[in-house]
Formats: sequence, structure tokens, C-alpha cells
Amino acid sequence: MSLNPIQIEMIRNALTGICDEMYVAIMRSAYSTNIKERRDHSTAIFDIRGRTIVQGESLPLLLASMHGLVEVVLKKYGAEAIKPGDMFISNDPYVGRGSHLPDIAAVMPIFTDGRLVAFVADIAHHADVGGMVPGSMAGGMTEIYQEGLRIPPLRIMRDHKIDDNVMDLVLLNVRVPHERRGDYNAQFAANLLGARRMEEFFRRWTLEQFEQGAEAILNAVARRIRSGISELPDGKYVFEDHVDDDGAGTTAIPIKVEVAIKGDEIFFDFAGSSAQVTGNINVTTSGLEASVLYALKVLVDPDGPTNSGMMDPVTITAPEGSIVNARFPAATAARAQTCQRIIDVVLGALAQAAPQLVIAASNGSNTSCSFSGIAPDGKHYVYMETIGGGAGARAYKDGTDGVQAHVTNTSNLPIEALEREYPLLIERYEFVENSGGAGKWRGGLGLRRVYRPIGHTCHFSGQGERFVYQPWGLFGGKPGRAGRLSLVHDNGKIIQVPGKLTGLQIPDSARLEVETPGAGGYGNPAERNSASIEQDTKSGKISPEISANAA
Repeated sequence: MSLNPIQIEMIRNALTGICDEMYVAIMRSAYSTNIKERRDHSTAIFDIRGRTIVQGESLPLLLASMHGLVEVVLKKYGAEAIKPGDMFISNDPYVGRGSHLPDIAAVMPIFTDGRLVAFVADIAHHADVGGMVPGSMAGGMTEIYQEGLRIPPLRIMRDHKIDDNVMDLVLLNVRVPHERRGDYNAQFAANLLGARRMEEFFRRWTLEQFEQGAEAILNAVARRIRSGISELPDGKYVFEDHVDDDGAGTTAIPIKVEVAIKGDEIFFDFAGSSAQVTGNINVTTSGLEASVLYALKVLVDPDGPTNSGMMDPVTITAPEGSIVNARFPAATAARAQTCQRIIDVVLGALAQAAPQLVIAASNGSNTSCSFSGIAPDGKHYVYMETIGGGAGARAYKDGTDGVQAHVTNTSNLPIEALEREYPLLIERYEFVENSGGAGKWRGGLGLRRVYRPIGHTCHFSGQGERFVYQPWGLFGGKPGRAGRLSLVHDNGKIIQVPGKLTGLQIPDSARLEVETPGAGGYGNPAERNSASIEQDTKSGKISPEISANAA
């Protein structure tokens, strides 16, 4: 039996549609703003070998936290012990193949005619998973035990019924458990929906057609990636950048890559990168793979689907025990900061091979803000969000202002949604003037978001990057402005606070100003046309004095 191309595409679209419906179901039924508003979640369908067949078009980095889970579940429980109506959860980077503890993955087996044939899965970033600090994402945590509840692959559901003993244990170890329960239920409901849709799929397609279609989808993606790589010039390309600090005393942390292109294959070697650090910015293998694959895909096949076929022509090596391939019990909560730098060095290296394809450095951060406290009505709250910044300028266009860049593709949280649910006032939300690097094409602007607690003292914990090492420009473009955090008291006193910190107290007589990094420019600033300079000045993106110098 052989499927024709139209049938293969019908199967791919059917499976992708299931993922997308699951994604929307989570968004519409979750409790926390981080999921229902910011959409910090993703979905996927796996075959029984644990390969990703299709992934929802959402957050590329979350593929890392689901990619190996099916393999781990099969190894721990065995295919013969997995039954219809089962569901499993996990979050641990070491025993569950996740990337950090706040990302909770849930996976459910799919059966047809009594035979295990596939898995549906989803993942969501929970605003708190316990640990030493509300929000579970603060700077200064030095081992994974401090970061929250570690969940190995556990059966959370049998015969479509939640195991209350497991659920009680999980919820006992987190803050604001009613909100966490709502988010878990949203994930479980999405997987149950996915299972129903897969049952409908198998009423139209046979198992043999599914297996052949899945193999064809994987092979097609592998061919597309190989074809894109073959268009890059052979050679070796090296680039190095630095992470500001780990929040625990280590600064100027190098990330280095050598990229070797040979025909339609590509090799990434991270030798020369820092050893794993004390602070919680370490990355495990899954996060490294997701970051590298993302950076490669946006260059050689930006319009193609995402699945495990991307790995076929790719080899990734990194020293064990390094910051990009950490060993247990290294802390990993803020691994997204390092993932962004991994992407920066890969793009920096490949800019030498494909200068027209690579953009300048984007904001290079996943600026994470966690607020917690007891509201005036006596209720405890935990609010977590990440804030975008500038995107790098391109060979033909300015960078985008105020967006999440690269793998952290979450949405903006509207002020109205935040202020309705939490005792926080947003006094300003705007672009940071002059934060985009100058160039023939300007880098994107960072964001300024100013928070004030209402009627109480709140506690803030944060994770920021590119506060020291600015986002670099390309081919004469200037770097974007670095980020910063400031505690501003009503009496005029201003305190600059570090980019990674835990437990900063903010009284209602003060406000926290978060300014995220801009992005690098592209090309010689002297070549920028006067109309663009004038427009930037009129819109307030650059100040008149900067405009005069540029002209």
C-alpha cells in the first residue's frame, strides 16, 4: 500500500488540526493568565517510538520539554502496562527529559482496535511549582531541589479518572493550588479531546495509512532541512557570546559554538562553552537541541512543519557538565536565558555563511517577573509573566519593536487582564526610546513596564539578561541598549537592582520599572535613509538629538 502526496498532506493537516484544537482548548479553559492570556503552552502528537509527528504552532522551546517524555514513559511502565484511559505527567529535566520544572507535560496513549499506536501530549508553564520562591523562577537558586516539585513520569489518570492521591500530593506542594488545579484540568481536558479526535481520525484512516503517513511526514521534513542546509556554503564558522551572570556570583559566562557544514549535513560543537554554573541558568540536552533546531529551521526552512525529522541531518555535541549540557542536580529554572544565547551564537556563526538570512541579535532575554503577596482582600496571589523586547534588524527591514523573540513566543498580557485579577497597577507600558541599535536598518525597541502594588507590599523575583552584554549588531550595525530594573520610591529615591534577584520588597509607595533590552542594528548607520530617521523621530522611537546625529 502506498499513499499519494495528497493523502499524506491530508493526514498531516488532520493531525495538525487536532494539535491546534487541543491548544485552543487549553487556552480557553486554563485558570492562570500565563496560559489563558499569554498562551505559554504547546501541543504535539507522537508515534509509539516517541518521535514528534506534528507540533502545534506555538512555542518552539516547549518541544524540548515534551520531546523525550514518551520514551521515558514507555521505558518506565512498558507498552503492555499502558491502558486506554491512562495519562501521565512529568516535569523533571533529568528523569523526565523536560527542560525546567514549571513546564508540566501531560501525555496520553492512543489505541485503535486495542493496540497502542500513538500519544497525544500537551505542556504548559505553571505560574508556580513550589520551591523556595513564589513563581519558582527567581535568581539565586543553586540546585534543582530549590526550584520546586520534581515530578518523574507518573500515571495521573487511570480509566479516564484522575488519581486523587497523586493530584493531592502535587497540589500540596504548590502555591495558589486552586489556580494550579484549574491549569492541570485544562491540560487533561485537552488530551482527552485529542484522544477523541484521534478516534475519529482512525474511523477514516487505517493504522497502516497512519504509520505510512507519519513516516512520510518525518521524511519530508528531513528532506526540506537537508535541502536548505545544502544551499549554505561548506565550511566552519565560529562565534562566541556571553551570558551576563548566573545570579549566584559567576559573571561573563561564555557560550561558544563551531558550526561545520558539509553538503546537506550540519554539525554544532559547543566545546569552549562554560562549565555548568551555580545559578539556575543551566540547560539540559533537550533545551540545547530545541534551541539549535529552532535557529537552524528559521534560516533553512522557515515555512515547513516542525517534527523529529529536523534532527536527521543535524549533529549536536556539547561537553557533559557544561552550561549547555548540565548534569544533575544543576539548577535549570531560568534555562530560557541561556537558550536565547545559544540561538544568538548559532545565528552569529551562520551570519558568516548566510549574511542575507541572519538577523542581528534580538533582545536575547526572557525577562521573567514574578510578583506575590497577600492582596488587600486577604487572598494570596502569585503572578508571573515574561516581557518581550527588541527583535534584530534584517538585511532589508528594521527589527520589530517590543516582541518575544525566537523560542519564547508568548503573547503580550493586556494591562486590563492583569489589573482585573491581581492587586497591581501598571503605570506605564511603552517602548524604550533609543533602545534599538542604529544601522541602515534599525534594531527593535525594548519595552518599559512599570508596576505598583495596590494597598500592600508585594515581593518581586526576576530573571533578566542582556543587562551587561548588549545585543550585537551586524555588518556595521550598532548594539541595542541593555535592559535594567529600577525600584523607584515616591520620595525620588531610585535603586538599580540586579537582573537576577529574589524577594525584593516593593511597598505601595514605590514602583518597579522593568526595561527590557532592545536589539542590534544591521548595516552602516550612515546609509539609513532620511525618511526613516524622520519617521522614527515623529513616533518617539528615537530622540531628536539622536536623530540629528543620525542625519
